[in-house]
Amino acid sequence: MNLIPFYPLVLTQCITSCTLSAHRTKDSPNVLIIQTDEHNFRTLGCYRKLLPENQGYVWGRGINVETPNIDFLGQNGVIFTKFYASTPLSSPSRASFVSGRYPQYTGVTTNDVPMDGNIVSFAEVLRQNGYATGYAGKWHLDGPGRPQWAPERKFGFTDNRYMFNRGHWKKLAITANGPEVASAGKNGVPNYNLNGADEHSFTTDFLTERAIEFMKQNDPKTTGKPFCYMISIPDPHDPDLVRPPYDTMYQGLPFEAPVSYNIPEENVPGWAKRDIECSIDQTQYFGMIKCIDDNVGKILQYLKDNNLINKTIVVFTSDHGDMRSEHHRQNKGIPFEASAKVPFIVYYPAKIKAGSVVKNTFSTVDFAPSILKLAGLDYPVSMQGRDFSPLMEKPENQTAWEDISVIRSSGLTNKGNWIAVITSRYKLVLSRNNVPWLLDLEQDPFELTNHISIRGNKAVVKQMAAKLQEYKLKYDDPFLKETRMEADLIRLLAE
Repeated sequence: MNLIPFYPLVLTQCITSCTLSAHRTKDSPNVLIIQTDEHNFRTLGCYRKLLPENQGYVWGRGINVETPNIDFLGQNGVIFTKFYASTPLSSPSRASFVSGRYPQYTGVTTNDVPMDGNIVSFAEVLRQNGYATGYAGKWHLDGPGRPQWAPERKFGFTDNRYMFNRGHWKKLAITANGPEVASAGKNGVPNYNLNGADEHSFTTDFLTERAIEFMKQNDPKTTGKPFCYMISIPDPHDPDLVRPPYDTMYQGLPFEAPVSYNIPEENVPGWAKRDIECSIDQTQYFGMIKCIDDNVGKILQYLKDNNLINKTIVVFTSDHGDMRSEHHRQNKGIPFEASAKVPFIVYYPAKIKAGSVVKNTFSTVDFAPSILKLAGLDYPVSMQGRDFSPLMEKPENQTAWEDISVIRSSGLTNKGNWIAVITSRYKLVLSRNNVPWLLDLEQDPFELTNHISIRGNKAVVKQMAAKLQEYKLKYDDPFLKETRMEADLIRLLAE
Protein backbone atom coordinates (compact mmCIF):
# COMPACT_ATOMS: atom_id res chain seq x y z
CA MET A 1 0.00 0.00 0.00
CA ASN A 2 1.38 3.39 -1.03
CA LEU A 3 0.75 6.02 1.60
CA ILE A 4 1.53 9.69 1.20
CA PRO A 5 4.34 11.10 3.34
CA PHE A 6 2.86 12.39 6.58
CA TYR A 7 4.62 15.54 7.70
CA PRO A 8 3.30 18.38 9.84
CA LEU A 9 1.39 20.76 7.60
CA VAL A 10 3.49 23.86 7.00
CA LEU A 11 1.79 26.02 4.41
CA THR A 12 3.97 29.00 5.33
CA GLN A 13 7.48 27.65 5.18
CA CYS A 14 9.25 30.86 6.09
CA ILE A 15 7.84 33.02 8.86
CA THR A 16 9.89 36.12 8.59
CA SER A 17 9.31 39.82 8.79
CA CYS A 18 9.86 41.77 5.61
CA THR A 19 10.72 45.39 6.30
CA LEU A 20 10.84 46.07 2.56
CA SER A 21 13.97 48.11 3.14
CA ALA A 22 16.39 48.25 0.25
CA HIS A 23 19.15 45.70 0.56
CA ARG A 24 19.62 45.00 -3.12
CA THR A 25 23.14 44.35 -4.32
CA LYS A 26 24.68 44.87 -7.73
CA ASP A 27 24.48 41.11 -8.22
CA SER A 28 20.71 40.89 -7.71
CA PRO A 29 19.11 38.93 -10.57
CA ASN A 30 16.63 40.35 -13.00
CA VAL A 31 13.20 38.73 -12.97
CA LEU A 32 11.23 38.08 -16.15
CA ILE A 33 7.85 36.34 -15.91
CA ILE A 34 6.03 35.10 -19.01
CA GLN A 35 2.47 34.09 -18.21
CA THR A 36 0.02 32.68 -20.72
CA ASP A 37 -3.73 32.21 -20.29
CA GLU A 38 -5.58 28.88 -20.31
CA HIS A 39 -2.60 26.79 -21.40
CA ASN A 40 -2.80 22.98 -21.53
CA PHE A 41 0.47 21.57 -20.19
CA ARG A 42 0.47 18.69 -22.70
CA THR A 43 1.22 21.13 -25.53
CA LEU A 44 4.78 21.76 -24.29
CA GLY A 45 7.49 19.40 -25.48
CA CYS A 46 9.39 19.53 -22.20
CA TYR A 47 6.29 18.26 -20.39
CA ARG A 48 5.49 15.59 -22.98
CA LYS A 49 9.02 14.28 -22.59
CA LEU A 50 8.20 13.42 -18.97
CA LEU A 51 4.98 11.60 -19.85
CA PRO A 52 4.19 8.23 -21.41
CA GLU A 53 3.35 8.65 -25.09
CA ASN A 54 -0.39 8.08 -24.63
CA GLN A 55 -0.55 10.90 -22.06
CA GLY A 56 1.54 13.35 -24.06
CA TYR A 57 -0.38 12.82 -27.30
CA VAL A 58 -4.01 12.70 -26.18
CA TRP A 59 -5.28 14.09 -29.54
CA GLY A 60 -3.70 11.30 -31.59
CA ARG A 61 -0.34 9.59 -31.83
CA GLY A 62 2.36 12.10 -32.70
CA ILE A 63 -0.14 14.98 -32.94
CA ASN A 64 0.95 18.05 -30.99
CA VAL A 65 2.79 21.35 -31.37
CA GLU A 66 6.56 21.75 -31.06
CA THR A 67 7.80 24.35 -28.56
CA PRO A 68 11.63 24.46 -28.78
CA ASN A 69 12.06 27.82 -27.03
CA ILE A 70 9.92 27.03 -24.01
CA ASP A 71 11.58 23.61 -23.99
CA PHE A 72 14.97 25.36 -23.76
CA LEU A 73 13.86 26.85 -20.45
CA GLY A 74 12.73 23.47 -19.18
CA GLN A 75 15.79 21.57 -20.38
CA ASN A 76 18.13 24.12 -18.84
CA GLY A 77 16.13 24.96 -15.73
CA VAL A 78 13.63 23.28 -13.44
CA ILE A 79 10.22 21.88 -14.38
CA PHE A 80 7.50 21.50 -11.78
CA THR A 81 5.31 18.60 -12.89
CA LYS A 82 2.57 19.18 -10.28
CA PHE A 83 2.00 22.94 -10.13
CA TYR A 84 -1.65 23.94 -9.73
CA ALA A 85 -3.84 27.02 -9.95
CA SER A 86 -5.14 27.81 -6.47
CA THR A 87 -8.45 28.29 -8.28
CA PRO A 88 -8.51 27.27 -11.96
CA LEU A 89 -10.08 30.54 -13.03
CA SER A 90 -8.28 33.64 -14.25
CA SER A 91 -8.71 36.33 -11.59
CA PRO A 92 -8.44 34.15 -8.44
CA SER A 93 -5.38 32.37 -9.78
CA ARG A 94 -3.66 35.60 -10.77
CA ALA A 95 -4.40 37.19 -7.41
CA SER A 96 -2.86 34.29 -5.50
CA PHE A 97 0.13 34.32 -7.87
CA VAL A 98 1.07 37.96 -7.27
CA SER A 99 0.10 38.05 -3.57
CA GLY A 100 1.15 34.68 -2.15
CA ARG A 101 -2.26 34.48 -0.46
CA TYR A 102 -5.15 32.05 -0.73
CA PRO A 103 -8.09 33.30 -2.82
CA GLN A 104 -10.35 33.91 0.19
CA TYR A 105 -7.70 36.36 1.48
CA THR A 106 -7.18 38.41 -1.70
CA GLY A 107 -10.70 39.70 -2.25
CA VAL A 108 -10.69 37.82 -5.57
CA THR A 109 -12.52 34.51 -5.50
CA THR A 110 -14.14 34.88 -8.92
CA ASN A 111 -13.54 36.83 -12.12
CA ASP A 112 -13.96 40.57 -12.64
CA VAL A 113 -13.63 41.78 -9.06
CA PRO A 114 -10.87 44.08 -7.74
CA MET A 115 -8.02 42.73 -5.64
CA ASP A 116 -7.77 43.99 -2.05
CA GLY A 117 -5.87 47.26 -2.15
CA ASN A 118 -3.84 46.31 0.94
CA ILE A 119 -2.16 43.40 -0.84
CA VAL A 120 1.65 43.55 -0.91
CA SER A 121 2.65 41.84 -4.16
CA PHE A 122 6.01 40.34 -4.99
CA ALA A 123 6.47 43.24 -7.43
CA GLU A 124 6.00 45.77 -4.64
CA VAL A 125 8.70 44.05 -2.58
CA LEU A 126 11.05 44.13 -5.56
CA ARG A 127 10.20 47.77 -6.28
CA GLN A 128 10.96 48.80 -2.71
CA ASN A 129 14.24 46.95 -2.98
CA GLY A 130 15.41 49.01 -5.93
CA TYR A 131 14.07 47.08 -8.92
CA ALA A 132 12.71 48.74 -12.03
CA THR A 133 9.33 47.06 -12.46
CA GLY A 134 6.76 46.80 -15.23
CA TYR A 135 3.90 44.79 -16.64
CA ALA A 136 2.32 44.30 -20.06
CA GLY A 137 -0.80 42.36 -21.00
CA LYS A 138 -3.85 41.00 -19.28
CA TRP A 139 -4.15 41.84 -15.56
CA HIS A 140 -7.74 40.92 -14.60
CA LEU A 141 -7.45 42.16 -11.00
CA ASP A 142 -9.08 45.59 -11.09
CA GLY A 143 -12.77 44.84 -11.50
CA PRO A 144 -15.00 44.85 -14.59
CA GLY A 145 -13.10 47.41 -16.71
CA ARG A 146 -12.50 46.22 -20.28
CA PRO A 147 -9.92 46.83 -21.65
CA GLN A 148 -9.11 49.57 -19.09
CA TRP A 149 -5.47 50.38 -19.87
CA ALA A 150 -2.98 51.23 -17.11
CA PRO A 151 -5.12 50.70 -13.98
CA GLU A 152 -4.42 53.30 -11.30
CA ARG A 153 -3.63 50.67 -8.68
CA LYS A 154 -0.27 49.32 -9.83
CA PHE A 155 0.57 46.87 -7.00
CA GLY A 156 4.29 47.46 -7.49
CA PHE A 157 4.39 47.35 -11.30
CA THR A 158 5.60 50.91 -11.83
CA ASP A 159 5.49 50.90 -15.64
CA ASN A 160 2.04 49.53 -16.38
CA ARG A 161 1.30 51.54 -19.54
CA TYR A 162 0.63 48.35 -21.49
CA MET A 163 -1.31 46.57 -18.77
CA PHE A 164 -4.99 46.12 -19.61
CA ASN A 165 -7.48 44.89 -17.08
CA ARG A 166 -9.59 42.46 -19.11
CA GLY A 167 -10.02 40.94 -22.55
CA HIS A 168 -8.50 38.55 -25.08
CA TRP A 169 -7.84 41.09 -27.79
CA LYS A 170 -6.14 39.95 -30.99
CA LYS A 171 -4.84 43.24 -32.36
CA LEU A 172 -3.23 46.14 -30.47
CA ALA A 173 -1.65 49.44 -31.48
CA ILE A 174 0.14 52.44 -30.02
CA THR A 175 -1.50 55.78 -30.76
CA ALA A 176 -0.91 59.37 -29.74
CA ASN A 177 -3.23 58.69 -26.82
CA GLY A 178 -1.46 55.51 -25.78
CA PRO A 179 -2.16 51.86 -26.47
CA GLU A 180 -5.50 50.72 -27.81
CA VAL A 181 -7.35 47.71 -29.13
CA ALA A 182 -7.01 48.01 -32.91
CA SER A 183 -10.08 46.04 -33.86
CA ALA A 184 -13.59 47.40 -33.36
CA GLY A 185 -17.07 47.13 -34.78
CA LYS A 186 -19.09 49.83 -36.52
CA ASN A 187 -20.07 51.23 -33.15
CA GLY A 188 -16.45 51.63 -32.16
CA VAL A 189 -16.61 48.99 -29.42
CA PRO A 190 -13.39 46.92 -29.32
CA ASN A 191 -13.78 43.32 -30.45
CA TYR A 192 -11.76 40.12 -30.72
CA ASN A 193 -11.43 40.10 -34.52
CA LEU A 194 -8.01 39.63 -36.08
CA ASN A 195 -8.64 42.56 -38.46
CA GLY A 196 -5.44 41.96 -40.39
CA ALA A 197 -3.17 41.59 -37.34
CA ASP A 198 0.47 41.00 -38.30
CA GLU A 199 3.81 40.23 -36.64
CA HIS A 200 3.80 43.61 -34.88
CA SER A 201 0.14 44.19 -34.07
CA PHE A 202 -1.00 40.68 -33.13
CA THR A 203 -1.28 40.79 -29.35
CA THR A 204 1.36 38.14 -28.55
CA ASP A 205 3.87 39.88 -30.83
CA PHE A 206 2.89 43.36 -29.63
CA LEU A 207 3.39 42.47 -25.96
CA THR A 208 6.72 40.77 -26.70
CA GLU A 209 7.98 43.95 -28.36
CA ARG A 210 6.92 45.95 -25.30
CA ALA A 211 8.82 43.56 -23.01
CA ILE A 212 11.98 43.90 -25.09
CA GLU A 213 11.62 47.69 -25.13
CA PHE A 214 11.36 47.71 -21.34
CA MET A 215 14.49 45.58 -20.98
CA LYS A 216 16.38 47.89 -23.33
CA GLN A 217 15.32 50.96 -21.38
CA ASN A 218 16.11 49.32 -18.05
CA ASP A 219 19.29 47.44 -18.84
CA PRO A 220 21.14 47.04 -15.52
CA LYS A 221 24.44 47.81 -17.26
CA THR A 222 23.26 51.38 -17.80
CA THR A 223 20.75 51.91 -14.98
CA GLY A 224 22.76 50.19 -12.25
CA LYS A 225 19.70 48.34 -10.93
CA PRO A 226 17.94 45.09 -11.81
CA PHE A 227 14.56 44.86 -13.48
CA CYS A 228 11.40 42.83 -13.01
CA TYR A 229 8.98 42.59 -15.91
CA MET A 230 5.86 40.49 -16.28
CA ILE A 231 4.38 39.85 -19.71
CA SER A 232 0.89 38.38 -19.53
CA ILE A 233 -0.16 36.98 -22.91
CA PRO A 234 -3.95 36.52 -23.25
CA ASP A 235 -3.53 33.55 -25.61
CA PRO A 236 -4.10 30.63 -25.99
CA HIS A 237 -7.44 31.46 -24.31
CA ASP A 238 -10.42 31.48 -26.64
CA PRO A 239 -11.47 32.79 -29.09
CA ASP A 240 -9.35 30.34 -31.04
CA LEU A 241 -7.93 32.79 -33.57
CA VAL A 242 -4.32 33.41 -34.55
CA ARG A 243 -2.63 35.45 -37.26
CA PRO A 244 -1.06 33.99 -40.42
CA PRO A 245 0.94 31.85 -40.91
CA TYR A 246 0.06 30.19 -37.60
CA ASP A 247 -3.61 29.91 -38.54
CA THR A 248 -2.89 27.21 -41.16
CA MET A 249 0.19 25.46 -39.74
CA TYR A 250 -1.80 22.60 -38.24
CA GLN A 251 -4.66 22.33 -40.70
CA GLY A 252 -5.54 18.84 -41.80
CA LEU A 253 -4.09 17.00 -38.84
CA PRO A 254 -6.16 13.88 -38.03
CA PHE A 255 -7.17 14.94 -34.54
CA GLU A 256 -8.64 12.19 -32.39
CA ALA A 257 -10.90 12.38 -29.37
CA PRO A 258 -9.07 11.91 -26.04
CA VAL A 259 -9.61 8.70 -24.07
CA SER A 260 -11.95 10.48 -21.67
CA TYR A 261 -14.09 12.09 -24.40
CA ASN A 262 -16.90 9.53 -24.47
CA ILE A 263 -17.18 8.53 -20.83
CA PRO A 264 -20.83 7.64 -19.98
CA GLU A 265 -22.62 10.55 -18.33
CA GLU A 266 -23.48 8.49 -15.25
CA ASN A 267 -19.76 7.98 -14.54
CA VAL A 268 -18.97 11.71 -14.49
CA PRO A 269 -19.07 13.72 -11.21
CA GLY A 270 -21.46 16.66 -11.09
CA TRP A 271 -18.61 19.15 -10.99
CA ALA A 272 -17.37 17.92 -14.39
CA LYS A 273 -20.51 17.58 -16.53
CA ARG A 274 -19.94 17.60 -20.27
CA ASP A 275 -20.22 20.59 -22.56
CA ILE A 276 -23.03 20.23 -25.08
CA GLU A 277 -20.66 21.02 -27.93
CA CYS A 278 -16.99 20.12 -27.77
CA SER A 279 -14.73 20.11 -30.82
CA ILE A 280 -11.60 17.96 -30.91
CA ASP A 281 -9.97 20.23 -33.53
CA GLN A 282 -6.90 21.94 -32.05
CA THR A 283 -5.73 23.72 -35.24
CA GLN A 284 -5.98 27.31 -33.98
CA TYR A 285 -5.03 26.44 -30.39
CA PHE A 286 -1.81 24.84 -31.59
CA GLY A 287 -1.20 27.87 -33.78
CA MET A 288 -1.54 30.25 -30.84
CA ILE A 289 0.95 28.18 -28.84
CA LYS A 290 3.44 28.06 -31.71
CA CYS A 291 3.22 31.87 -31.96
CA ILE A 292 3.81 32.14 -28.21
CA ASP A 293 6.84 29.87 -28.43
CA ASP A 294 8.36 31.85 -31.30
CA ASN A 295 7.96 35.03 -29.27
CA VAL A 296 9.55 33.40 -26.23
CA GLY A 297 12.43 32.71 -28.60
CA LYS A 298 12.66 36.44 -29.44
CA ILE A 299 12.85 37.30 -25.75
CA LEU A 300 15.50 34.69 -25.05
CA GLN A 301 17.54 35.86 -28.04
CA TYR A 302 17.47 39.42 -26.70
CA LEU A 303 18.67 38.23 -23.30
CA LYS A 304 21.47 36.23 -24.92
CA ASP A 305 22.55 39.02 -27.27
CA ASN A 306 22.77 41.48 -24.37
CA ASN A 307 24.55 39.20 -21.88
CA LEU A 308 21.51 39.07 -19.61
CA ILE A 309 20.52 35.43 -19.98
CA ASN A 310 22.67 34.23 -17.08
CA LYS A 311 21.68 37.12 -14.84
CA THR A 312 17.92 36.79 -15.22
CA ILE A 313 15.41 34.52 -13.52
CA VAL A 314 13.04 33.54 -16.34
CA VAL A 315 9.68 32.06 -15.33
CA PHE A 316 7.25 30.51 -17.78
CA THR A 317 3.79 29.65 -16.51
CA SER A 318 0.04 30.10 -17.02
CA ASP A 319 -2.91 31.14 -14.89
CA HIS A 320 -4.79 27.84 -15.41
CA GLY A 321 -5.17 25.05 -17.93
CA ASP A 322 -7.70 24.16 -20.60
CA MET A 323 -9.51 20.83 -20.93
CA ARG A 324 -9.22 20.91 -24.74
CA SER A 325 -11.87 18.20 -25.19
CA GLU A 326 -10.72 15.88 -22.39
CA HIS A 327 -13.84 14.70 -20.56
CA HIS A 328 -15.85 16.26 -23.41
CA ARG A 329 -15.13 19.75 -22.04
CA GLN A 330 -13.39 22.97 -22.99
CA ASN A 331 -11.94 25.67 -20.77
CA LYS A 332 -11.33 25.34 -17.04
CA GLY A 333 -12.86 25.59 -13.55
CA ILE A 334 -12.63 21.96 -12.44
CA PRO A 335 -9.97 19.98 -10.53
CA PHE A 336 -9.04 17.62 -13.39
CA GLU A 337 -5.38 17.87 -14.45
CA ALA A 338 -5.93 19.56 -17.81
CA SER A 339 -7.87 22.37 -16.11
CA ALA A 340 -6.12 22.84 -12.77
CA LYS A 341 -2.48 21.96 -13.51
CA VAL A 342 -0.36 24.63 -15.18
CA PRO A 343 3.09 24.71 -16.77
CA PHE A 344 5.64 26.07 -14.35
CA ILE A 345 9.28 26.37 -15.45
CA VAL A 346 12.09 28.43 -13.92
CA TYR A 347 15.41 29.12 -15.65
CA TYR A 348 18.25 30.64 -13.65
CA PRO A 349 21.61 28.96 -14.32
CA ALA A 350 23.32 30.78 -11.43
CA LYS A 351 21.34 28.66 -8.96
CA ILE A 352 19.30 26.07 -10.87
CA LYS A 353 20.85 22.97 -12.37
CA ALA A 354 19.84 22.19 -15.95
CA GLY A 355 17.30 19.42 -16.33
CA SER A 356 15.95 19.60 -12.77
CA VAL A 357 12.49 18.20 -12.11
CA VAL A 358 10.30 18.74 -9.03
CA LYS A 359 7.42 16.28 -8.67
CA ASN A 360 5.98 17.55 -5.37
CA THR A 361 2.76 19.53 -5.55
CA PHE A 362 2.73 23.31 -5.27
CA SER A 363 0.27 25.98 -6.34
CA THR A 364 0.13 29.59 -7.44
CA VAL A 365 -0.11 30.72 -3.81
CA ASP A 366 3.48 29.50 -3.34
CA PHE A 367 4.98 31.57 -6.16
CA ALA A 368 5.42 35.02 -4.60
CA PRO A 369 7.44 34.00 -1.52
CA SER A 370 9.53 31.62 -3.61
CA ILE A 371 10.50 34.12 -6.31
CA LEU A 372 11.49 36.69 -3.68
CA LYS A 373 13.70 34.24 -1.81
CA LEU A 374 15.29 33.04 -5.06
CA ALA A 375 16.11 36.70 -5.77
CA GLY A 376 17.74 36.96 -2.32
CA LEU A 377 14.99 38.90 -0.55
CA ASP A 378 12.75 38.28 2.43
CA TYR A 379 9.02 38.14 1.94
CA PRO A 380 6.31 39.72 4.10
CA VAL A 381 4.46 37.66 6.70
CA SER A 382 1.24 38.47 4.85
CA MET A 383 2.23 35.86 2.26
CA GLN A 384 0.71 32.47 3.13
CA GLY A 385 2.39 30.29 0.50
CA ARG A 386 5.39 28.04 0.92
CA ASP A 387 8.86 29.15 -0.11
CA PHE A 388 9.99 26.36 -2.44
CA SER A 389 13.14 28.16 -3.60
CA PRO A 390 15.39 25.59 -1.84
CA LEU A 391 13.88 22.88 -4.07
CA MET A 392 14.76 24.84 -7.19
CA GLU A 393 18.37 24.83 -6.10
CA LYS A 394 18.42 21.28 -4.70
CA PRO A 395 15.58 19.23 -6.19
CA GLU A 396 17.19 16.07 -4.85
CA ASN A 397 15.86 17.08 -1.41
CA GLN A 398 12.18 16.95 -2.37
CA THR A 399 11.53 13.73 -0.46
CA ALA A 400 11.93 15.76 2.75
CA TRP A 401 9.23 18.20 1.68
CA GLU A 402 5.54 17.90 2.24
CA ASP A 403 3.89 16.75 -0.97
CA ILE A 404 0.49 18.38 -0.60
CA SER A 405 -1.54 21.38 -1.82
CA VAL A 406 -5.12 22.62 -1.51
CA ILE A 407 -7.05 24.15 -4.39
CA ARG A 408 -10.67 25.25 -4.64
CA SER A 409 -13.42 26.34 -7.01
CA SER A 410 -14.42 29.97 -7.38
CA GLY A 411 -16.63 31.64 -4.78
CA LEU A 412 -16.27 33.14 -1.31
CA THR A 413 -19.37 31.99 0.58
CA ASN A 414 -20.25 28.49 1.73
CA LYS A 415 -21.88 27.91 -1.66
CA GLY A 416 -18.58 26.96 -3.31
CA ASN A 417 -18.69 24.05 -5.73
CA TRP A 418 -15.64 21.96 -4.72
CA ILE A 419 -12.38 21.87 -2.79
CA ALA A 420 -9.48 19.47 -3.40
CA VAL A 421 -6.41 18.33 -1.51
CA ILE A 422 -3.71 17.06 -3.85
CA THR A 423 -0.48 15.08 -3.68
CA SER A 424 1.72 14.09 -6.59
CA ARG A 425 -0.29 10.86 -6.87
CA TYR A 426 -3.72 11.40 -5.30
CA LYS A 427 -6.47 13.98 -5.48
CA LEU A 428 -9.32 14.03 -2.94
CA VAL A 429 -12.23 16.18 -4.13
CA LEU A 430 -15.11 17.19 -1.86
CA SER A 431 -18.02 18.91 -3.54
CA ARG A 432 -21.30 20.62 -2.99
CA ASN A 433 -23.54 18.12 -4.78
CA ASN A 434 -21.57 14.88 -5.07
CA VAL A 435 -19.97 12.13 -3.03
CA PRO A 436 -16.24 12.59 -2.40
CA TRP A 437 -13.98 11.49 -5.22
CA LEU A 438 -10.48 10.07 -4.89
CA LEU A 439 -8.44 10.20 -8.07
CA ASP A 440 -5.33 8.01 -8.33
CA LEU A 441 -3.16 9.58 -11.02
CA GLU A 442 -0.76 6.66 -11.04
CA GLN A 443 -3.35 3.97 -11.65
CA ASP A 444 -5.80 6.19 -13.55
CA PRO A 445 -3.93 9.07 -15.26
CA PHE A 446 -6.96 10.15 -17.31
CA GLU A 447 -9.08 10.53 -14.15
CA LEU A 448 -11.90 8.24 -15.21
CA THR A 449 -12.81 6.49 -11.96
CA ASN A 450 -13.61 7.27 -8.34
CA HIS A 451 -11.13 5.21 -6.26
CA ILE A 452 -12.46 6.17 -2.85
CA SER A 453 -14.16 2.83 -2.18
CA ILE A 454 -11.10 0.71 -2.90
CA ARG A 455 -10.19 -0.92 0.40
CA GLY A 456 -6.48 -0.23 0.12
CA ASN A 457 -7.08 3.51 -0.21
CA LYS A 458 -8.74 4.00 3.19
CA ALA A 459 -5.56 5.10 4.95
CA VAL A 460 -4.65 7.49 2.12
CA VAL A 461 -8.12 9.08 2.24
CA LYS A 462 -7.90 9.57 5.98
CA GLN A 463 -4.47 11.16 5.78
CA MET A 464 -5.59 13.54 3.03
CA ALA A 465 -8.74 14.42 4.97
CA ALA A 466 -6.55 15.21 7.99
CA LYS A 467 -4.50 17.61 5.87
CA LEU A 468 -7.62 19.29 4.61
CA GLN A 469 -8.81 19.65 8.21
CA GLU A 470 -5.53 21.37 9.10
CA TYR A 471 -5.99 23.73 6.16
CA LYS A 472 -9.57 24.43 7.30
CA LEU A 473 -8.46 25.36 10.81
CA LYS A 474 -5.54 27.48 9.64
CA TYR A 475 -7.15 29.30 6.73
CA ASP A 476 -10.81 29.51 7.69
CA ASP A 477 -12.16 28.51 4.29
CA PRO A 478 -15.94 29.15 4.05
CA PHE A 479 -16.28 26.12 1.76
CA LEU A 480 -15.73 24.01 4.89
CA LYS A 481 -18.24 25.80 7.13
CA GLU A 482 -21.68 24.26 7.50
CA THR A 483 -21.59 22.71 4.04
CA ARG A 484 -21.84 19.24 2.59
CA MET A 485 -18.09 19.46 2.03
CA GLU A 486 -17.52 19.95 5.75
CA ALA A 487 -19.91 17.10 6.59
CA ASP A 488 -18.10 14.77 4.19
CA LEU A 489 -14.76 15.83 5.66
CA ILE A 490 -15.94 15.04 9.20
CA ARG A 491 -17.24 11.66 8.05
CA LEU A 492 -13.99 10.74 6.28
CA LEU A 493 -11.98 11.65 9.38
CA ALA A 494 -14.22 9.43 11.54
CA GLU A 495 -14.14 6.35 9.29
